[in-house]
Amino acid sequence: MLSISNLTYRIGARVLLDDTGVAVNAGHRVGLVGRNGTGKTTLLRLITGELSPAEGVIDIPKRWQVGITSQEAPHGPRSLIDTVIAADRELMSLMAEAETATDPERIGAIHTRLADKQAHTANARAAVILAGLGFDEAAQQKPCDDYSGGWRMRVALAGLLFTQPDLLLLDEPTNHLDLEATIWLEDYLRTYPGTILLVSHDRGLLNRAVDEILHLENGKMTLYRGGYDRFEETRRMRIEQNEKARAKQNARRAEIEGFVARFRAKATKAKQAQSRLKMLERMQPIAEHHEEGSISLMFPAPEQLSPPLYSMDKVVIGYDGKAVLRDLGLRLDTDDRIALLGANGNGKSTLVKLLAGRLEPMSGEVSKSGKLRVGYFAQHQSEELDMNATPVIEMQRRRPQDSETSLRSHLGRFGFGQQKALTKISSLSGGEKARLLFALMTVTKPHILLLDEPTNHLDMDSRQALAQAINAFEGAVVLISHDPHVIELTVDRFWLVEGGKVRTFDGDMDDYRAHLLGTSNSFRKPSSDGRGDKGVDRKEERRRAAERRNALGPLKKRIEQAEKDVNKLEAERTKLKHAMSDPKLYGKDVGKLLDLQKQLGVIEKSLSKAEEAWVTLQEEWEQSQIPEQQVSNG
Repeated sequence: MLSISNLTYRIGARVLLDDTGVAVNAGHRVGLVGRNGTGKTTLLRLITGELSPAEGVIDIPKRWQVGITSQEAPHGPRSLIDTVIAADRELMSLMAEAETATDPERIGAIHTRLADKQAHTANARAAVILAGLGFDEAAQQKPCDDYSGGWRMRVALAGLLFTQPDLLLLDEPTNHLDLEATIWLEDYLRTYPGTILLVSHDRGLLNRAVDEILHLENGKMTLYRGGYDRFEETRRMRIEQNEKARAKQNARRAEIEGFVARFRAKATKAKQAQSRLKMLERMQPIAEHHEEGSISLMFPAPEQLSPPLYSMDKVVIGYDGKAVLRDLGLRLDTDDRIALLGANGNGKSTLVKLLAGRLEPMSGEVSKSGKLRVGYFAQHQSEELDMNATPVIEMQRRRPQDSETSLRSHLGRFGFGQQKALTKISSLSGGEKARLLFALMTVTKPHILLLDEPTNHLDMDSRQALAQAINAFEGAVVLISHDPHVIELTVDRFWLVEGGKVRTFDGDMDDYRAHLLGTSNSFRKPSSDGRGDKGVDRKEERRRAAERRNALGPLKKRIEQAEKDVNKLEAERTKLKHAMSDPKLYGKDVGKLLDLQKQLGVIEKSLSKAEEAWVTLQEEWEQSQIPEQQVSNG
């Protein structure tokens, strides 16, 4: 058992973990969740002994081996399979000693231990793990140095899984994985023989791979049974019960205080009043629950274009004269919500670059409207940001013709209030940088959103907000993501990219999961009445999302009109102020000056009303998102 008691850890004056504890039974798989910055990674480092607590005890059985995800990618001339096997240092040491040992008793002990560690199956086990994480047999024999940092981080994860520690500490293990490797890892962890503590923002992983959720909030740890969905439901019920108890306590407190106020001075009631005062002192106040502000995202609505938005016929694409994808005959319309499936290296990002106009076709025909605007998100774009600039400055560089007011209002759609909009980008979190990229890519009101792994640095709430924003968007969406939950919430079509081709995949995520794991030879068919089938349920959810987009369309148009009104009035005010700066007005032309001042007064009042109307509509939009979030959380 992993036992943590009275744990306190501080960073400067800030208390990250406050006299808290938990007990995790051997063999249990636990998801560790909490908002960014609450101390999840810190807790893992405390468990490994890398950090020391201010107070408290972390007790781990002495015989347990503890393993944690590495922050450094392996490198060197060794093959991938040898690198993975070398991660088990005891195995490597025993195998080396077996070559030189001469004492019969020691030789016997070595071979007994090698048998316990199943040394004879080491190559096979390492190969299975590497294959699951996306390396075929040929790739496993190549040197580690042949691969990029992201792929070598997969090798690091493979080495950790190969050592099979008794306590497996995983910190965002899917960050460097594609969807296919994520699905394999999920299945692998479900049958892992040891104890797992898993930090992840992947709801699907936390629903299917763990049997308990450890929630870290306000310095305290609370353990819940079940996966993430059940945790959310149970926690919401606890909060509601807490609020009811708090309201009841406050009513009782007011009643007692009223009695004391009325009878404290009366000799006949003084004793009862004193008794009630002591009752108040003993009454421990029930703390009010404070939920941190939720994230809201809103992609602006594009102008309508005649279909198709984009089409291609017999297109071939690749690099340096070498084809990656051939014979592409695809089409995108306004209402398309498409996820690209297929392992990394098969050409998903190459296809997205073609759609984004970042890559020209080698042959074939591409047709698109001359007015088509495309918003393209790729995680590497965060490296292109000026770390010394602010979000407002980055926006002004991209859109110098737009007013600062319109750019600030656009940033507000993505959670950048006045203070955050003026914060240096170097000080933003990974999730905030991702939201800034969303803002930058949509400032032109694109007709198509191309999202290549948009969730990497987003926490659970931000992923939920992204899914809602995609569902509310009135244009087309093409999505690459390793988060099956986001895919399931937002898309209704799949394109499978493999073998140099792109074809339609007729099924849902459950079908694709079964296809990858080899547990089904054919796709499931919906039941005759349409009930009890997850695919049908998700289609119904997406149908409701489409209805919701239509219902919210008028509100979005009112918000956009309000923005235009504010921008127009801002421009008029700037023009008037410029005219009033003419020194000639302050000589003979006093009448014109007074007239300009009157006009400015009218503009100021109109601008104030327009800004108030815009803020009211924004609040109405945010409120319209709440029911959907509550339904999805339930």
